[in-house]
Amino acid sequence: TQEEIIMATRIRRTTTIAATTVHGAHDELVGVEHTNNHWLSPAARRVMAVVRIMFGFTFLWAFVDKTFGLGFATPAERAWVNGGDPTFGYLSNADGTFGSFFRGLAGQAWVTWLFMLGLLGIGLALIGGIGMRIAAVAGALMYGLMYLASLPLENNPVVDDHLTGAVIVVLLALAYAGDTWGLGNWWKQTALVKRFPWLR
Repeated sequence: TQEEIIMATRIRRTTTIAATTVHGAHDELVGVEHTNNHWLSPAARRVMAVVRIMFGFTFLWAFVDKTFGLGFATPAERAWVNGGDPTFGYLSNADGTFGSFFRGLAGQAWVTWLFMLGLLGIGLALIGGIGMRIAAVAGALMYGLMYLASLPLENNPVVDDHLTGAVIVVLLALAYAGDTWGLGNWWKQTALVKRFPWLR
């Protein structure tokens, strides 16, 4: 009936207005007008962006220090560019539950290359706010392997910084943290990402 049509139209208008209001209330940051994380407040977005950049810098700095031996965690004589193996020391000294497995990986070139490219890729992705889903999977996998290499834990029976880091990098991707103070909005609108959304 005509009354039912009018009622349905009013309901649709009300729903549209409500959705717009909710979205707009959390869309005050410049450059994130099209963000998907409208369920977060602007302050929460900023915090998530800071956490994203901090984690990205952690990965990227580890790559730079291990590659060039800047003297922080890696001395110059053990730098990757000087013939050092960034993974050998850690893997060869692995002990505990899965110690034999990780010691067997020590000294293998493919392991070193995967590890170093992972540090570089994850670091750039998190800092730039693009490819967050791939970075989350790769970061969680890297943290997970280091978690297994650390078992049994010394200070806590279950949780350590590796497990915490794995959860956080996944959270950053799920919260679209790259849309704030990052290139996430531009990246998701590219033809490549529209065709392959998993690159988001």
